Amino acid sequence: MSAASVPLRRALVVGAVMLLSPMGCASSAGVARADSEQPTSRDAPAPRPKWGLVIHGGAGVISRENLSPEREAEVRAALTQSLQAGHAVLAGGGSALDAVSAAVRILEDSPHFNAGKGAVFTHDGVNELDAAIMDGTTRKAGAVAGVRRVRNPLSLARLVMEQSPHVMMVGEGAEAFAKSRGVELVDPKYFYTEDRWQGLQRALEKERARQQPASSLPAGYDPVSGDHKFGTVGAVALDQKGALAAATSTGGMTNKRYGRVGDAPIIGAGTFADARCAVSATGHGEFFIRYAVAHDICARVEYQNVPLWQAADVVINDVLVKAGGEGGVIAMDRDGNVAMPFNSAGMYRGYVGEDGEPVVAIFREAEAAGAK
Repeated sequence: MSAASVPLRRALVVGAVMLLSPMGCASSAGVARADSEQPTSRDAPAPRPKWGLVIHGGAGVISRENLSPEREAEVRAALTQSLQAGHAVLAGGGSALDAVSAAVRILEDSPHFNAGKGAVFTHDGVNELDAAIMDGTTRKAGAVAGVRRVRNPLSLARLVMEQSPHVMMVGEGAEAFAKSRGVELVDPKYFYTEDRWQGLQRALEKERARQQPASSLPAGYDPVSGDHKFGTVGAVALDQKGALAAATSTGGMTNKRYGRVGDAPIIGAGTFADARCAVSATGHGEFFIRYAVAHDICARVEYQNVPLWQAADVVINDVLVKAGGEGGVIAMDRDGNVAMPFNSAGMYRGYVGEDGEPVVAIFREAEAAGAK
């Protein structure tokens, strides 16, 4: 089956593949269509696109019973705003780098995602933030890890890429570089949200009750909602010049210790882009690092000459599943093909094409059908 023939609705809900294509116009204040409103298999194949943007806000066990209608509406609105911000850049002839930066900044500023403002707390009651960005055309990349006062870690990662000879900076050194470049630093209290704080308290209670360390609890476990979720955010984009870029930002895992760093800021693991392919990942970071997930997908596209959807599907639903790793990715190739596979129960995700109409989804097809 050709990439163009795969229905858009199934691609978004199940995580298969699609072509970003014109689908009408959406107002700047409009909220994206829900899962149940996507095109069906009876729709005609989409025409070849010129450019577009895809985002994610984390994967995992995201259950309807633990996601109130009010919170779901707020999450969808934030995803929609992120897509609109990135689309505005692309529509104006801006670069893929600028588009993913704009899209991720919206998600970093929202308390609904585990990045920036909504970052989870470590075992010691602080927030440690990681981010990475990569330019597919030049293979330049920048990353930061373990920063505590940078409001938008992705902005700092981009400065590492563009204004330093390095790829990754960590902790106090990264913040010193941020200060030297005029990056906005905030009081650590800025990152405090009651939900995340209570999440830490419940994780600590579970730890004490079990008399076991945090490492014995399920990776990605959210003690507030009861869901098992990896809250990374990310974006990939193809601009009007055919350039690709990828970006990822995260607050890590609730109750993490010892300066743990996951896959998000590691180039080739949670973030990767080249001239053919761009990927941003979300999931159990240790597995994404061990299996170099983001790079593996793009390498399969290049070396095996397989379609993007096939490369992404094999890595997420075969390689990772066999290894015991959970999560998903968003990916885009230079032809505008998009893949969003995930092996968990759900993934916050969305896309927008040339037309500017953002489309978002959270659940799998069965759950989406039940929400009609």
